[in-house]
Amino acid sequence: MMRLRIEHATGFSYQGDVGASYNEARMLPSSTDAQFVLSAQLDIEPSTSVNYYTDYFGTRVAAFDVLAPHHALDITARSLVEVRPRPIDFTEIGWKRLHREAARSIQTVEMLGQSARTEPHPEVAEIARSIVAHHDDPGRAALAIATAIGDAVEYMPGITGVHSTGAEAWVERKGVCQDIAHITLGALREVGIPARYVSGYLHPSPHPEVGVPVTGESHAWVEWFTGEWQGFDPTNNVEIGDRHVLVGRGRDYNDVPPLRGVYAGPFKSELHVKVTITREA
Repeated sequence: MMRLRIEHATGFSYQGDVGASYNEARMLPSSTDAQFVLSAQLDIEPSTSVNYYTDYFGTRVAAFDVLAPHHALDITARSLVEVRPRPIDFTEIGWKRLHREAARSIQTVEMLGQSARTEPHPEVAEIARSIVAHHDDPGRAALAIATAIGDAVEYMPGITGVHSTGAEAWVERKGVCQDIAHITLGALREVGIPARYVSGYLHPSPHPEVGVPVTGESHAWVEWFTGEWQGFDPTNNVEIGDRHVLVGRGRDYNDVPPLRGVYAGPFKSELHVKVTITREA
């Protein structure tokens, strides 16, 4: 088990005064069976009231409006979380039983349909189908598919953008964690395995020193349902460990952006993001 302190500072600078802005932030983790939130708070400048709620997919959301004129918006999420590893547990379930169980729940049915971001490239669909042909166990097939995608796509920032699709990233064979998660989701859903997008944070060091703050970033991985929900990080080809802090889940990135909003004012704005992660214990 690891105790991690996370500070996620983000926001916008505007070219002139903004009359009003309306925003949603998904930056604070919630307690689950694998992580316990010791503290979590959101600081906003200009100061305003915040309405907290849990969205349809179970993600903690902070909704807030800034109605006074402002030329910048700064949001800082601070949290302290105890995290334990979540190794994959292979359940004894066959394909027929998986299809029956997946059809019984809205939670799984909604994670079977493709979105514009996850619709797989034909080569990805063929890889998934060929792997399934050699596996009677859906859970081991899912792991093999996720590992194959992680091996095939190189992590490289700057090649894709925030609006890129998994199919576009596959053509380049390069992208960031968001892209690799989308490609993996498309492959899993192609063969009838419910799969969902997970957003959160990852301490970048495999063996972090206690008390040393490091520069981190938001991270994305996947979970699939094969009798139970199991998580895997295809970007690093590792199981979900005590360096992964979960924030939100959804069908794809569109359901869990760290910050989303609209404003009335100058056309151009500049986004800034800084994530600092410190191992406390």
